[in-house]
Amino acid sequence: MPERKAAGGLALHADGGFVITGRNVAHWRDGETRVLLSDPGVPHWNDLQPDALGRIIVGCMRFNPLDRDAKIVPGECYRIELDGSATQLYDNVSATNGIGFSPDGGTLYHVDSTTKGLWVHDVAPDGSLSNRRHIGGREVFERGVPDGMCVDVDGNLWVAQAGGRRVAKLSPAGELLGEIPVPAKMVTSCAFGGPDYDELYIVTADNLDDPDKGGCVYRTRPGVAGVPTPLARV
Repeated sequence: MPERKAAGGLALHADGGFVITGRNVAHWRDGETRVLLSDPGVPHWNDLQPDALGRIIVGCMRFNPLDRDAKIVPGECYRIELDGSATQLYDNVSATNGIGFSPDGGTLYHVDSTTKGLWVHDVAPDGSLSNRRHIGGREVFERGVPDGMCVDVDGNLWVAQAGGRRVAKLSPAGELLGEIPVPAKMVTSCAFGGPDYDELYIVTADNLDDPDKGGCVYRTRPGVAGVPTPLARV
């Protein structure tokens, strides 16, 4: 896509093409770009996740993540509705990253890298959120920070750990259940895929075994299937 230096999140759209973030949130299809959400005060939109209805949950960064000297300014989480409008769900997310839902859709998880944990909310049938809480923390993510994430059919969370050389498996309460070591320092994202959604794809920004390869995509079978990602319909 032209003039898009970075992409934070990606989801397939029911009408074809995909929804992508970066300097805005846009639907790209057949070479055409339709902007869904933009704000001049937001230099970067990061991870996103469609809900069961096809609405887009997306977090924003109010600082440039590519600028190491940038002052961290907390951002917000929005929901792009089916009619194209945007609803702010909550604020005070320092460095927004992976977003996911529990298998029944009743819990929303949102990685906040700077706090080394995840913000969690209960989701009511009308889409409203309540019972905000923080899970994970420095005792779980001792090295590096949590980054992208996904959820399995048992309701457990799989969180890429940038700087931690692993994907951590967490319970819904944020307890560390296990890990998948990765031969890379910067483990940035993970997603379930394959015909039966029982393959875990892990994305990295480097490769410690062969530095010349740079960032890589790894595939493994963790012994459980993931929750399929709904199609975007905004």
